Amino acid sequence: SCSRAKDVTMPAKLPVNFFSTRSPVIDLFRGQLDYADHLRQDSEIVLYFFYAPWCGQSIAAREEIEHVASRLSGQVLFVAVNCWWNQGKCRKQKHFFYFPVIHLYHRSFGPIEYKGPMSAVYIEKFVRRVMTPLLYISSRSKLLDFLSNYEPGVLGYFEFNASPQPPGYLTFFTSALHSLKKDYLGTIRFGVITDKRVAEEISLVHSGSVYLHRHVNTSLIYPNDVMNYTAENICKWALENREMLIRWLRPHGGKSLLLNNELKKGPALLIFIPYNPLAEIHPLLDEITKVALEYHNCNKSQAAEPDLQHLGDTDSPAFDSSVPDAHLKLSETFSITKYPCCNTVVLPQWHSISRTHNVCELCINQTLGVKPNKVHVPHCNFLEIEAALDSFYLQEHTFFQVISNTIECSNFLSFYSPFSYYTACCRTVNRHFLSFISSEKTIFQTPKVAFSSHGKKDNTQHSVPHIEDRNCFIPDLHISGTNITGLSCRTNKTLNLYLLDSNLFWIYAERLGASRSTHLKEFAAIVDLKEEVHYVLDQNQSLVGSTLENFIKNFSILYSPLKRHLVDDPSVHFHEQRVITEVTTNTFHDTVFLNEKNVLLLYYAQWCGFCASLNHIFIELARLLPPDNFTVARIDITRNDLPWEFMTDRLPTILFFPHQRKEQSVKFPEDFSVNLPNLLKFILHYSSLSSSEPCTKECLHEEAVLQQGHISHLEREIQKLRSEIGALHQAHDQLEAQLSEARREEHRLQQQKHTLEKQHKTLQLHSEQLQATYDQKNQELLEMAEKLQELADASENLLKENTLLRILVASREGKLQSKDEIKESLQSEQTLSEDNDVSVSTATATVEEKRIDNIDTIETDHSSGNRTE
Repeated sequence: SCSRAKDVTMPAKLPVNFFSTRSPVIDLFRGQLDYADHLRQDSEIVLYFFYAPWCGQSIAAREEIEHVASRLSGQVLFVAVNCWWNQGKCRKQKHFFYFPVIHLYHRSFGPIEYKGPMSAVYIEKFVRRVMTPLLYISSRSKLLDFLSNYEPGVLGYFEFNASPQPPGYLTFFTSALHSLKKDYLGTIRFGVITDKRVAEEISLVHSGSVYLHRHVNTSLIYPNDVMNYTAENICKWALENREMLIRWLRPHGGKSLLLNNELKKGPALLIFIPYNPLAEIHPLLDEITKVALEYHNCNKSQAAEPDLQHLGDTDSPAFDSSVPDAHLKLSETFSITKYPCCNTVVLPQWHSISRTHNVCELCINQTLGVKPNKVHVPHCNFLEIEAALDSFYLQEHTFFQVISNTIECSNFLSFYSPFSYYTACCRTVNRHFLSFISSEKTIFQTPKVAFSSHGKKDNTQHSVPHIEDRNCFIPDLHISGTNITGLSCRTNKTLNLYLLDSNLFWIYAERLGASRSTHLKEFAAIVDLKEEVHYVLDQNQSLVGSTLENFIKNFSILYSPLKRHLVDDPSVHFHEQRVITEVTTNTFHDTVFLNEKNVLLLYYAQWCGFCASLNHIFIELARLLPPDNFTVARIDITRNDLPWEFMTDRLPTILFFPHQRKEQSVKFPEDFSVNLPNLLKFILHYSSLSSSEPCTKECLHEEAVLQQGHISHLEREIQKLRSEIGALHQAHDQLEAQLSEARREEHRLQQQKHTLEKQHKTLQLHSEQLQATYDQKNQELLEMAEKLQELADASENLLKENTLLRILVASREGKLQSKDEIKESLQSEQTLSEDNDVSVSTATATVEEKRIDNIDTIETDHSSGNRTE
């Protein structure tokens, strides 16, 4: 028939145990989600591990879950559910787009999904936070420890004297769980103060008050009169107002925009440190936190001190009474370092001959005659900066100076308003200063800064040096740690600080330039996505607070001495026998510029298909060109960074660097086809161009000799190619003959194949006939065997009947003989007692005859019964 056959689908195999039977994890490998919910009713903390048996990440996380379960099985119920089995309820009710998935339940609250690294220490840390979402603070020392942590903290004050569950406590407890649900990293810590005197330290008086602690900005108290006191609102309020001085980044390893979105926010300082979440102390993290607090501490608030020795000087509203005297003292000295609002200005060079620039830092003085408000910190807006720049440019002739080693500072009034006061500090900087800084021996030494004023000579105490002129300009000099305080507000190159666990994400550090052979996985790099550069902290220096401060300050200054780090491909192995030279970042300068040859460089990438199609052309070109005068090289531009002037925006790109004129590099025209003749014309044309200097007769003679040598070399190569072409033609003819012979042989084999197929069909038909005959004869033999068996059975029965008949006849004969004897004896007795016992004899004879007849009848029946059987 023409009907289509039905598709046959193999049924899925029955699932098996994913965890071992001895594991503390309950494995519901058939997806019994209803039974999992039943187990959850009897436990306070439950962890669900939803997995797919085929998923590699689920298999990798299985050991981590078992490790956590072995430590916490007495306090937490661990349940693993197979959510891939198509007949299980988990597959029907849950629709996960990835595996594995971890959900936690705290009694009836949940699910709280864990999205962190699938590492045992991180999972255990998160589970412990779900177990104890609140830290109970009963003393002043515990309060200091809580507030000194770098993570944002939310504190609630509740009086437990009257009731074991004061009003609002359960709501606050639930808000802590909500924060874990919305922010799986757990960056907000929740604590409960149980002592009234401890609560008064942070101005919490009423039971149920909630306090958000911030190190740099003003700490906040939850506004009960504005927002309803609910768990969702408290969590939302804390997340919106928290202070993120330093953030943890934990990429999950797949395709994600996490790093891209963070790097788009501005320059980022990425710090890689080995981190154990379960450790009680982190000395290196504490140092980094201290640097971050100083960097963002624009107010010089005592709250930014990690040790928090004096809680009375914090940003709490209850302690504002101690502030005015300090601010009055600052305003009297006209200091602008408290709330700096500055903009760096570079003036044109003083004269065409003196190649110098005047660099000025223009600051808006916000403290002259005004006592600044502690809570409402003034911010610089665009209009204020614009007005200051206009006033400055109208008086810019005042700030021009010849090369000088001093910083000149001056105060001047605004052009628009007589009540606005500005300060400008200027100095002259040589444009080639950076080249001196980058040399191994520091040629330029910054003298001791001497401040003077354009107006009054004795006004040096009112001047404000700008950051470019501090000792951090030269990294070799000692830099005071206080210079970094509030630096994020005094520069337009503010850094975002991020932490990454080097135990998990060291591959990112290696891609940024970290050493692959180092045992101490500590690394720091600044990535500026907008400028497409990144800088690396020298790995020979230990990663401590002072080196980080110097690293940040060197980046923040106007003329930064930091050098752009160029990533090199360490996987390249160099072979002297290669026709094409492989170039990396480290060998680029030696191969291209220090090489006394003409260099043809190909920019390529592994994923570039057009680049791969040019390989055979460049190999032929390298063989044609004389190796004493030409070098053919290539560089993988995706794995090797180059200086900006040698980067390209398209692949493949071909650059030619002529000998003795490497600065006059030429790009192969894009509208030309990349083939061997065009490349030869391009190379010979630009390699024969004369230099900018006039050439003498000797130079002309040398060029002529060189060209003649090139021509002779090319002629020899052409002759070799012609001989190779002739050999190829001969080989082609031989191959043609072999192919024709092979075709004839193939035709003969095809005929033999057809003949054999016909014979095979004939033999197959004959075999089928023989098989039919065999089956027929076999059937006949079976029938004959059945008939013979019946005859044998009948003959056996006849033999049995014959034997029985013989026995019956013999018994009859014996009976007859006995009858005759009895008759004779009876006759003789009759003759003797005929007269006396006539009646008795007659009766006796009658009885005997009847008995004999009965015996005969019984024997006859017995013989007939045997015959019947």
